[in-house]
Amino acid sequence: MASRSVQKVPKLSKLPVTFPRDGAINIEIEEGTPVLRATNAIQERIEELLDKQRDSRLTEAEESELRQYEEIDDYLSFLNRLVRNLTQFPTQEPLHAS
Repeated sequence: MASRSVQKVPKLSKLPVTFPRDGAINIEIEEGTPVLRATNAIQERIEELLDKQRDSRLTEAEESELRQYEEIDDYLSFLNRLVRNLTQFPTQEPLHAS
């Protein structure tokens, strides 16, 4: 019997102020499995923050914003792994209507 490691569910403290409440996440299908991804606008904001971090110093607010985006990324990665694992390794037979 194979054992599976149990992963801790990431916690989100709060969303960044710049995080849009509508249209922030895309759902794409890869090999028949839904995958959650941040939109291009969110990815561009993260890149702006990372570029600024490399070139100079982030303000305290920007550092907080970047940490919050990292938390969101961890959460989306967790959800994507969970969905992928559930589709690849179903734990029980689907129920059939009688």
